[in-house]
Amino acid sequence: MSWWRNASIYQVYLRSFADGNGDGIGDLAGLRAKLQHIASLGFDAIWLNPWYPSPLADGGYDVADYRDIEPVFGSLADAEKLIADAHGLGIRIIIDLVPNHSSDQHPWFKDGLWDRFHVRDGEEIPNDWQSRFGGPAWSKLDDGRWYLHLYAAEQPDFNWENPVVHDEFEDILRFWLDRGVDGFRIDVADGLVKDFSKPDADLPYSDQDGVHEIYRRWRQIVDEYDGDRILVGEMWLPDPVRFARYLRRDEMHSAFNFDFLCCPWNAGELRKVVDSTLAAHEPVGAPPTWVLSNHDVTRHVTRYGREKTGFSFADRQHGAPTDFELGTRRARAAIMLTAALPGGVYVYQGEELGLWEVEDLPDELREDPVWHRSGFTDRGRDGCRVPLPWSADDGPSWLPQPESWQKFSVAVQSDDPESMLALYRQVFAQRRGIDGDLQWLDLGEDVLAFQRGDHTCVVNLSDRAVDLPGVPTLSSIPLTHGQLPPDAAAWLK
Repeated sequence: MSWWRNASIYQVYLRSFADGNGDGIGDLAGLRAKLQHIASLGFDAIWLNPWYPSPLADGGYDVADYRDIEPVFGSLADAEKLIADAHGLGIRIIIDLVPNHSSDQHPWFKDGLWDRFHVRDGEEIPNDWQSRFGGPAWSKLDDGRWYLHLYAAEQPDFNWENPVVHDEFEDILRFWLDRGVDGFRIDVADGLVKDFSKPDADLPYSDQDGVHEIYRRWRQIVDEYDGDRILVGEMWLPDPVRFARYLRRDEMHSAFNFDFLCCPWNAGELRKVVDSTLAAHEPVGAPPTWVLSNHDVTRHVTRYGREKTGFSFADRQHGAPTDFELGTRRARAAIMLTAALPGGVYVYQGEELGLWEVEDLPDELREDPVWHRSGFTDRGRDGCRVPLPWSADDGPSWLPQPESWQKFSVAVQSDDPESMLALYRQVFAQRRGIDGDLQWLDLGEDVLAFQRGDHTCVVNLSDRAVDLPGVPTLSSIPLTHGQLPPDAAAWLK
């Protein structure tokens, strides 16, 4: 079986992972020094958020040069050393590729090569399209013309009707494949092709049919290289059938399953999402992927501790009352559910420490363009990007850590067999032995239970303890008189 069909992948937001030179910013030296941490968790690969030169108008998703490394993070030579070190530990490297837009500091934009972007004449704004970060999706150039940016004004959208753009990104793929990367996570994968005849309400910049030809060509390129290199898509699409089209055998290998991430802590809703996900992937023969948090969303320890346990960009629930003890208890159960499902799983850095969303950051330190473009009403994503606590000697960090995080540091949790870190190590060690199709079991209302081969997973989302059909090999919290308590999970073999 290809490695990516059931891979465990760890997401590194490099700026906030580990600081190797003491300047308060995570870098490649820090990541290289902490690779053993990731290896000890049992992960097959690392996905890195953008590491390219960038003015950081949007956390690195405004790329100025696709063939180099941001100097704050290190050098191209450092990246090559990281790839070699990771491969030496049996860990693959997946990097972020941002093909929908660049930085306004990209040479093409600075040199006025406007045919490679969407530029329009006229005194009036070209149409009613809105930026996903708030406000109109059009801004003016110095000459009075308009350019399209579906995100921040510093992120002009590429014009994929121009063959030069196609050629450029095919060369970028080869540049990194030649340096040993094992795959690409494709940012805004559904957004490259636009239909300017449609209004904003029709989402004319999302999931247009022409985008599939781009990925068919990219698949040909990655298939030329040995080592089972992969393409992973980021698409927030409401239609599971349309979503699955990206995963046909001549397009991407896998894509993020955001329905699962957004799902509330409810047995019926979770089962519905699992069933619909498996059903959507089955016709195209692609493995699903499961994810609980990432660099864009409220950390799930916080979400699960609230009255509304789902996630929506329209309502991040900043400042909503949160029971962190309950959220942590559910997060422990959730990783056991997630890791037991068929397919791949992604873990965002800090999940293994039980970190929560930092919502009380000083406003003057917030950098997310969502905060600024919303007129300072949406506090954005900085709260899930606070640097990780490693030990009491971490030093400064570009966003301040809560003092209470010191009790959740890697150093502290490494000595605690009951910690979240210890649970993650056990989960991903045992996960390698789980195989087979999913078969649901009936253990009562509000209890999720399923079997895969000779492994059984039980998740109790009810308000009472439940009996288990056997002796567990692992449980998210201790059993109560042999029963599984509420908001807990167990694996049995």
